[in-house]
Amino acid sequence: MRRLLALRREGELSTRHVRSMAGALGVRERAVWRWLAAAEQDEAAALAPGERTRYYGRFTVTPEVRALLGLWRGNVAAVHRELTARAARGEGDPPPSIPTLHRAIRRDLSLGERAGFAGGEREARRHDVFLARPRGWRNQVWEADHVQAPVLVDVEGIALRPWITWFVDCATNAIMGVAVTPGSPSRESVLTALRAAVLRERPFGPQGGLPERVRVDRGKDFLSRTVIAAFNALDVTVEDLPAYTPHLKGTVEGLNRAVESMFLAALPGYVHQPRPGRRRARPKDEVLLGFEEFTARLLDWVSWWNTSHHPGPLKGRSALEVWEADPTPLREIGADELWTFTLEDDGRARVISTRGVRFRRRDYVGAWMTGRTGERVRVRFMPHHDHRIEVFDAATGRYLGPATLADQASPEQISAVRTARAARSRRLRKDLAAARQERYGAQDRPGRPEAVKALTAQEAGREVAEEEVADLSRLALPDLIPPAAPPPEWRTPPSLAARTRHALPSNPPSTHSLPGPDTTHDPGPDTAAGHHQ
Repeated sequence: MRRLLALRREGELSTRHVRSMAGALGVRERAVWRWLAAAEQDEAAALAPGERTRYYGRFTVTPEVRALLGLWRGNVAAVHRELTARAARGEGDPPPSIPTLHRAIRRDLSLGERAGFAGGEREARRHDVFLARPRGWRNQVWEADHVQAPVLVDVEGIALRPWITWFVDCATNAIMGVAVTPGSPSRESVLTALRAAVLRERPFGPQGGLPERVRVDRGKDFLSRTVIAAFNALDVTVEDLPAYTPHLKGTVEGLNRAVESMFLAALPGYVHQPRPGRRRARPKDEVLLGFEEFTARLLDWVSWWNTSHHPGPLKGRSALEVWEADPTPLREIGADELWTFTLEDDGRARVISTRGVRFRRRDYVGAWMTGRTGERVRVRFMPHHDHRIEVFDAATGRYLGPATLADQASPEQISAVRTARAARSRRLRKDLAAARQERYGAQDRPGRPEAVKALTAQEAGREVAEEEVADLSRLALPDLIPPAAPPPEWRTPPSLAARTRHALPSNPPSTHSLPGPDTTHDPGPDTAAGHHQ
């Protein structure tokens, strides 16, 4: 409009200019003539959008509004109420109407900013743009992660959600190794999955070998001393990513999402399954998979993912086909060496005795120990596997052989112990819940909470008496029988001797006197005062 106005003032405006402008804007010539007439009447009509804002003084989002949006989690109505209250107290200008505030927020804030005010950084990240890494070659980079399966599995009569630990090759999308843990994962899960990933054996072969780098996200299990030592022994670089940055290991994060939607959602016990009615609890008659069957089905799905699945980034090929087509040479290691490198070192030397090797207050024996009593050895073990250890020569590091736990309990004894522990835990939880079960009355005004459970004086006295009787430490009388005086031949500090003479009767029984040690040794005050009847 400003260009057309300048041409009209110079007397050079023609229909050709208006027709050209209408064609460029996709409107009729009459609309351009109408805009031109309006611009001649009002100069603001010919201004650019930013200039028009300054001309009219349009409301914009201020730092105060942004802070209130963060406080109220993106609730515009609550922000408007807060601004109105502040203006009433004389702390600022009155805010615009709610529709105007909505328009200003939609205009001045991006979709990611609005989502971040409402749901935090995780929601804001959904609207970000991320760069894709080049795929590289096989075994260049692996990514590792733990994921808790959203499926309840029957583990010895208890419904639990197992954890999956796996390594994924970034170049081929192949799942290199998997470990499934009924409970919380640990460094043992990482080492088990690592061995499965490196060895080119079923059910994960023929892919395998040692990677150049492994990406992890600050998980304490992946960064534990044992796992880092295993990676160092295998000459693998660990890339520790910053916390809360799943986009930096998108390959394994995509696998975590894919396994739920493509496999876990169809299993019985899926916790995110929509339920009829208002209750979200699973049906009582639902039959859960056993842990063994769940693991077998998961490994079958992993095999399908590697051999039959054709994701889009691989351009119609499976992960195994891409792996086999890559000519990059592999770094391989034997199963025995790998087992040795992925064990935790005890860190101290021990001696083989007639009872075997003493480790963690237990005795471990092996048939190869015959004739080796007195040799110094070192112990390496798999974390949380107390039934077996691996023994190495302390001087040369040569592998000697395995050793199993002596006098190991039978399965029936282990089951009885577990049953007793479970009963004790249930009883303790019941007692703690009863102790915390305190009811308070409802109030309609500010004030301290008032307990509604009433006690009589007799009930209160009886409960206190029972507590005093149960607390046996209150019945102890350590000063009832005073300590005996030390023998005269002992060298005793004068202050202690004077204190003992005042505390004892004039003629102490002779039975209190005990034979003393060598007179050349000064036992000190602790020894002199430590004899009790």
